[in-house]
This record gives sequence, C-alpha cells and structure tokens, in this order.
Amino acid sequence: MKELKNMQTISQVAKLTGISPRTLQYYDASGLLKPSGYTATGYRLYDTEALEKLQQILFFKELGFKLKEIQEFISQPDFDKIAAYKKQKELLLLKRNRINRLIQLLDRLEKGEQCMSFKEFDLSDYIQALENFKKSNSDLIIKYWGNVENFDRFVRKIKDDESEVAKLAIKYYGSIEKYTEAMTYNLEHFSEIMEKQFSGDTKKILRKSDDLYAKLTSDLSKDSSSDEIQQIVQEMDHFMHENAVDVSLDKPYWNVIINAYSSDYVKAITDSKYGAGASDYIVSAFKYYAENHSDGHS
Repeated sequence: MKELKNMQTISQVAKLTGISPRTLQYYDASGLLKPSGYTATGYRLYDTEALEKLQQILFFKELGFKLKEIQEFISQPDFDKIAAYKKQKELLLLKRNRINRLIQLLDRLEKGEQCMSFKEFDLSDYIQALENFKKSNSDLIIKYWGNVENFDRFVRKIKDDESEVAKLAIKYYGSIEKYTEAMTYNLEHFSEIMEKQFSGDTKKILRKSDDLYAKLTSDLSKDSSSDEIQQIVQEMDHFMHENAVDVSLDKPYWNVIINAYSSDYVKAITDSKYGAGASDYIVSAFKYYAENHSDGHS
C-alpha cells in the first residue's frame, strides 16, 4: 500500500488544477486516472505520479483530443511522457500561432479593412511540402542551403511571417492554392530545375554573386557605412552593371533592391543563407551606398 504522506485529496487537486471533483471522479470511474490511494474514510488521494498523468491529460484536452483517444495514448506500454511533452509543445505552438493570426485578422476587420478569409492565409500545405522535401532530400538541402539547420530556420521564418508570405503569394500567384501547387511542383522537380538554371555562364554569375554577398555579410559587426564594406558594395555595383541586361542601375533601381531585401519573405531566405540579421545589414549597406553616390555607380 502506498504511503499516504504527501498525497493530495481530491478537493486539493481540484483547487490546484481547476478540475472539478466530479470530473476527477469521472476520470476514476472511466479508468482514465485512478487515485493513488484512499483515506481511512474512503476519500481519493493523489500522489506526484498521478498529478503528472493528470497534467498530460489536460495538455491533450487543450489540444482537442477526446478522452477515449487520450486513454489510448497514455495506456500504451511504450508511452514516452517526455516525447509526448515535446509533441504537445509543438502542437500548442502551432495553435498559438494560429490564434495570433486570427487576432491580427480581427484587428484589421475591426479597423474596417476588407480582408480575405483566414483560409486564404493558411500556408500549412506548403509548409508540410517543405517538411516532406526535407525528409527525402537532405543532400540537396546541404548543397543549396548549407546545412539542415539553415533550412529549418528558413521554414521557421516562413511560419513566423506566414501572413506576409501569403500576401506575396496571392499577389503573384492569385491564390494560396496556386502558389502551393507551383511551389510543390518546384520541390518535386527541385534537382532538375536547379541544374537547368545553374548551368554554364549563369552558374558562374550566380556563384560570383553568392561570393560577393558572403563577403559583404562575413562580419555583421562591422559598420555598414565603413570604407571596407562600401568598397564591397561598389564591387557588387560594378558586377551588376557588367552582367545586367537593359537595366539602369541608378537610385530607383537601388531602391527596388532595398525594398526587396526589406520584405519578410526575402529576409527569411537571406537570413537563412547568410545568418540572422544579414538582410537588414545588406539594406543598411545598400542604402548608404545609394545615398552617397549620385548615380548609384562610380
């Protein structure tokens, strides 16, 4: 028989958790959560292990699982409570992000803005396609993103800025569905697309461009207006002039580039490739260069 010392009565557990004694009695009757022992007068008592189990149950309930499903989960012989905590945390974060987006949408509606339905801002299918791509294409991810961690940061950034990415997707593709369809196709044919795009002279140009951006962002602690950094930007300016087709690289063109690197979507890609804060650093360096060169080129 278990020690009654340090156990809590049903009323104490109810006060601690906000669960009514009647609900705890139902959990007992259904076999979901049995008490750890009883007082001499027959009152239910719960030890630390039982309270941990109750905590698991409440997390599952918060996520919308039915009691029957919860009982199946926690009664499995190989049930891993730590793994369950991790999964519950992941699901609750997704739920929180969804609620935050709903609140943002309500804020806009409250101000009288005409907004698309929330479903149109849902990139979950595209995000799932990215996760599926990661599982089966680790070699390509390492080749084009540097490592899996960079790809994970890229996906996480898309999740964090989902509404902004969705706006761009709708602007250029007409709908989230069409965007997801196009992006999924690109992921399914990623290798062949990259090989076609990155061949011959194009490959050399892109490699040189990557080298220049890597050089520019190699130390983000440096002053972006310093002579050293501005010389790199000037080198990039010359490089763009040499390889641009029918493009005038004046101040308006620099503003186009700056605006692009200021967008959340491009930020996600740039920061995942060159490090957190790289996009803001590039914007700062480009702004200084554009403002201090009358024609954006010297």
